Amino acid sequence: MCDALGKGERVEIRGLCTFKVKTYDGYDGRNPKSGDLVKVKPKRLPFFKAGSDLKARVDR
Repeated sequence: MCDALGKGERVEIRGLCTFKVKTYDGYDGRNPKSGDLVKVKPKRLPFFKAGSDLKARVDR
């Protein structure tokens, strides 16, 4: 599963959940303590989406 996500592939566990990788662009942020501008690098993060069966079971 980790290898597949590392390659940017989507992983699905039917009826339970889906994992995929979202890509975020870099941006100019601000240090809240000093107020200085900081460059935030682009990044890729794992994203979890619950399946309909899981949502239904939790909501019972």
